[in-house]
Amino acid sequence: MGRLTEAIKHLIIINVLLFIAGITGLGDTLYQYFALWFPENPNFQWWQVVSHMFLHDFSGFFHILFNMYALWAFGSPLERMWGRNKFLFFYFSAGIGAALLHTLANYYFFNQGLDLIATSGLSKESVIDILASGRYSPDWYNLASQGTIDRFMASFNAPAVGASGAVYGVLVAFAFMFPRAELMLIFLPVPIKAKYFVPLLILGDIIFGFSNVNTGIAHFAHVGGALIGFIMMWYWKKNQFNKNRWDN
Repeated sequence: MGRLTEAIKHLIIINVLLFIAGITGLGDTLYQYFALWFPENPNFQWWQVVSHMFLHDFSGFFHILFNMYALWAFGSPLERMWGRNKFLFFYFSAGIGAALLHTLANYYFFNQGLDLIATSGLSKESVIDILASGRYSPDWYNLASQGTIDRFMASFNAPAVGASGAVYGVLVAFAFMFPRAELMLIFLPVPIKAKYFVPLLILGDIIFGFSNVNTGIAHFAHVGGALIGFIMMWYWKKNQFNKNRWDN
């Protein structure tokens, strides 16, 4: 941990400023233009793959507090070791990877529900038009389980926000660089080495991601950020990327 490094300081400032803007009246506008919407949703824009990383849930402080604390606690040692440019490249790569896997998972859950609803005789285009107008049919719940229909509609209507995907990439990198560092879960106050702690978190996201429980958390975004973080760390370690940094 230690002092606040330059890149992390600026990331935190941007996130906090947008959070303040969101809770003081601009929340709906920020969500409409900068949250990550499903590509079939009329609100979707290409830049949301990046911009969603700077927004958080405006209904409370826990989401942004956890992400910014984790970014500082686990990202600061990495930025001090790597330098600003390499850290930012890693951070945004993990965040974009999180957005892509989250969107891919949403496509799966959306098409799963869409195919079942289409058996009632509605065309897929009609179903999408109904969702885009902010409506749905209670009859859809007669065609599939509640969990399937809930996830189908959430995939279309619920945008993703938060730096969590990028932060999960940072957690994976921290576990690579400091595998014996001891960390603790809030609900399990027992020190656990980082090399076990981080995979435990990711396993939980995988389990909840495939369950029919709607937790309101973008679990596959977490998994996507962790996956890209793992691939990058594995590649850099294999190719000794640190010896050839562009910011040396």
